[in-house]
Amino acid sequence: MYKSILKRLFDLILAVFALPFWLIILMIIGPIIYFQDKGSLFYNAPRLGKDGKVFKMYKFRSMKVNAPDLRNEDGSTFNAEDDPRLTKIGKFIRKTSLDETPQLLNIIKGDMSIIGPRPDLPEHIELYEGNERRKLEIKPGVTGYNQAYFRNTIPWKERIQNDIYYIDHVTFWFDFKILFKTALSVLKRKNVFVTEGKTESENSSNLEV
Repeated sequence: MYKSILKRLFDLILAVFALPFWLIILMIIGPIIYFQDKGSLFYNAPRLGKDGKVFKMYKFRSMKVNAPDLRNEDGSTFNAEDDPRLTKIGKFIRKTSLDETPQLLNIIKGDMSIIGPRPDLPEHIELYEGNERRKLEIKPGVTGYNQAYFRNTIPWKERIQNDIYYIDHVTFWFDFKILFKTALSVLKRKNVFVTEGKTESENSSNLEV
């Protein structure tokens, strides 16, 4: 009942309630993003949604225009505090997770949930092994089990198994604990960036994580 119906209802209620506060953030952050390099305010990132459907995930742009695509050794996107691709405001909104707030629009559209597995890049579907495609059984989330308890400290494959654990144990109480833990994690600003080895992709067009 909760997983199939009430979860979506709670998503909509919370997203609509938060929308006016996000509009205030937009009015403050938007002009700063634009005037730093005259680029777009948003980065529309293609991501894997429920059942493997690709959708556009909205984020505030935190990287410079035409920044190269850097990847960690496990294929996940590179993310470090000293990343030269970040703009000055980009580093701030990454640390505070404000870059993720436009995903309220994805929640209202029905692409995402507040709590769920963080969505992977479309090409990552070819890298799934064994039961890892189960990650696509539910809508991806703005935050999730990994983000609440581990942030960016564990490898991608381990994060997928944690996502599957979440899918098998979804309850209102579990979602509430994840939301509360996420808020604490964001306030403490710990484990936001990772410093794994990186490689540069042949394709580079302002790809963000």
